[in-house]
Amino acid sequence: MIDSTHWLLTLSCPDRPGIVHQVTGAIVEARGNITELQQFTSTESGRFFMRVQVQSGFDRSHFERDFTAIADSLGAEWVLDYVGRRRRTLVLASRAGHCLNDLLFRTRSGHLPITIPLIIANHPDLGDLAKFYGVPFEVHAVNADTKAAVEKHILDVVAEHDIELVVLARYMQILSPELCEALEGRAINIHHSFLPGFKGANPYRQAHSRGVKLIGATAHFVTSDLDEGPIIEQNVRRVDHTMEVPELVSMGQEQESRTLTEAVKLFAEHRVLLDGGRTVIFS
Repeated sequence: MIDSTHWLLTLSCPDRPGIVHQVTGAIVEARGNITELQQFTSTESGRFFMRVQVQSGFDRSHFERDFTAIADSLGAEWVLDYVGRRRRTLVLASRAGHCLNDLLFRTRSGHLPITIPLIIANHPDLGDLAKFYGVPFEVHAVNADTKAAVEKHILDVVAEHDIELVVLARYMQILSPELCEALEGRAINIHHSFLPGFKGANPYRQAHSRGVKLIGATAHFVTSDLDEGPIIEQNVRRVDHTMEVPELVSMGQEQESRTLTEAVKLFAEHRVLLDGGRTVIFS
């Protein structure tokens, strides 16, 4: 539920003395009460990052007007939003349903602050799952002849529904560099390994044959460099030689679902800020 008196401000800018004083001073001037504040300075990029929640009855438009001058003086990128507002999310899927099911279940149960107006898949297999949760479902086969048209449709949907986040829930297609660029910083993918890991077909069989001792999953932003985007969340679980491939698959899918959902939650709550090729995560 959106609390119209509870605000969330995120900010990043070149680091310098006095940033916290300026930001909190503006909040005090607006008669705001800070309920949560986290900050971080990256020694590598020289940038300052901040996330602050504010309880106040101030008028948003007035605060934005007054704060704009401060942000401009800092050279800051900033976002002001309501705490608890559900982020509009498009989900792309293929045949595997474990990640999609977890996203839909946690969204319905209120544990994931997103709303999903549409699921787009390149196979019809998950249509019944989408129907169960009452989410519109489209199927668009992707091949060399249709790829460009499907990707254009994805961008049309993003514009039509004012989509803030695109989630690749085991969407088994490589996005074109053009689509990656258009969705930069707002598309999350799940990888079936604690990166770097096994690529190509049957990753869990590869892992089994190599006798791995840890399996896991990595959620990251989509970039044109395959599976090399800024990492948002990772999870691992220890395994041993007694476990066969089906058991590894089951355990791996559990990690994938958990990791992707957590990454989406972090993004939806404005807890993920980009610092070049890395992420700053305010937990």
